[in-house]
Amino acid sequence: MPVLSSQQRAYAQYKNNKVMSASGPELTLMLYDGAIKFLNIADFAIEKNDIYKAHENIIKTEKIIEYLRNTLDMKYPVAQDFENMYSYIARRLVEANIGKDREIIAEVNKHMHAIRDNWIEVMKANHVYVKDA
Repeated sequence: MPVLSSQQRAYAQYKNNKVMSASGPELTLMLYDGAIKFLNIADFAIEKNDIYKAHENIIKTEKIIEYLRNTLDMKYPVAQDFENMYSYIARRLVEANIGKDREIIAEVNKHMHAIRDNWIEVMKANHVYVKDA
């Protein structure tokens, strides 16, 4: 196990505190941001022909989408819309990973940005503080 510097430990503690103190809507926003980050890393890795890194980051994005799907409350009609959207994105991620396809990554990234931006608007409309948005 690697030894972390005091600065790395402090940053890890900060990130942990940020997650632990976040509201549900803020956590969802963090997940969207994480998916976008991992898609960007995967795209760059494919460009550099780093197949393992691309695979690893597509899988991270898939896990985020899977988590979002598993936390949907299906008693609300809008949840089915999210399920359909997440299901489509999950299929496209598998296709992107099989072919290491940058076009599919770009498509999914565009969808994730749109979902994230809409989520921010929903948060603002519900008077949930959105930092740095």
